[in-house]
Amino acid sequence: MSPPAPALAKPDTVLSWAELQLLSEDQPDPGLGPTNAQASLRLFGQSENAVRVTLFRDHHAWCPYCQKVWLWLEEKQIPYRIRKVTMFCYGDKEAWFKGLVPSGMLPALQLDGRLITESDRILEALERAFGSLGPAMGDPEVLQLRQLERLLFRAWCQWLCAAGLGPRQEASAQAAFGQMAAAFQQALELQPGPFLLGELSSADLVFVPYVERMAASLAYYKGFLLRRQYPAIDRWFAALEQRPTYLGTQSDFHTNAHDLPPQMGGCYASGSAVQLQLAARIDRGPWPIEAPDPETSQAEPAHSAAVALGRVLKHRGPILARNPAGPAGFDLPLRTALTALIRGGALPPPPGSAASLRYLRDRISVPRDMPLHAARRLRQALEATAALDPQDGAIQGPAIPVAHRLDQDPQPFLQTHLGFCHSPDRRCRSLLSARSPPAGPCRLASAPLT
Repeated sequence: MSPPAPALAKPDTVLSWAELQLLSEDQPDPGLGPTNAQASLRLFGQSENAVRVTLFRDHHAWCPYCQKVWLWLEEKQIPYRIRKVTMFCYGDKEAWFKGLVPSGMLPALQLDGRLITESDRILEALERAFGSLGPAMGDPEVLQLRQLERLLFRAWCQWLCAAGLGPRQEASAQAAFGQMAAAFQQALELQPGPFLLGELSSADLVFVPYVERMAASLAYYKGFLLRRQYPAIDRWFAALEQRPTYLGTQSDFHTNAHDLPPQMGGCYASGSAVQLQLAARIDRGPWPIEAPDPETSQAEPAHSAAVALGRVLKHRGPILARNPAGPAGFDLPLRTALTALIRGGALPPPPGSAASLRYLRDRISVPRDMPLHAARRLRQALEATAALDPQDGAIQGPAIPVAHRLDQDPQPFLQTHLGFCHSPDRRCRSLLSARSPPAGPCRLASAPLT
């Protein structure tokens, strides 16, 4: 006979792990249903014997070139396996992958046993095998749009990644980016619908990864809200946000703002009042950072808090073990924040726990850990709880590294976690990792984008 379920604590009491489990929801199989960053196999109703494709992508879903191929496979519903690999900026490449791809570059893809690298070559090979998504990559219109995307990318890099710009140089770089963004808007306006060539096509997918990262990074480092400035780009994003494929791969401003510096070789803030205000809101909330929401048009799903709670419960052990406060020191603060997450409001945490709560707040990664709205709920609960720290509610956690992201090394999360894990499972994936980086700069920080 099963033991009786525990009675829920009073509203002003921190919930136990057992009580939190009662309030969580079962986690769906990531291989079924909508696009999910935790999936390792996607069949779309077909037999596993139908799988001809293996996609090698990064654990953290940060790689823009991986996102392009990932989206294409999801839109076309091509059965495929996923094998996840470490990106240069958060650790050493796995030896087995270096054996396949000596350069270590991502994405890579096996099609009928043949290895293909470079995202555009991958899409061209997939088109030959399964048909194109709209006009093919070699279509003259698509080729022209691909060239525009590279020009837009270059203008963005020249504005975002140039150090020491004075006011005049900053204005010039912004104007150059604005010219290319206007050209992208003009291309969108040639069709009556929101997409580039009528229906969603490979041409749109070429733009998705970096335009998403442009919107995030320019808000954080330049105080520039891309969707506010360009209505057609906003409509394009809004149309993408109606598609489960995009929502499953979509990141958020906070994740992209902090994963880009080591990939890009540095991102540089303008230092304007608007920029400083937006950066503070992206880091510390409240979220959304402004109204109307400049980050997403998607209404918050009803169960965002429950989704966030379920993801934390699944990886409770590693989260506790890798927090700077340690398992014993972080257990009660984390339960206090999760109580706020699932019940609303906030209770004071133990004195001196604000920094550990904000450490976790700053390392939630979208979509790796959970979708955008679930991440917002969890960050908000962590921040609200930290602010009530009786000792010092203003103290922040350790700074997010900018030369590397070894604090996000996935390897500790790819092992079985006994002792602390709520549900020990060898399928456990990377979540909210917190290994302290070694002293000195990352030797891989200058590597090209993967």
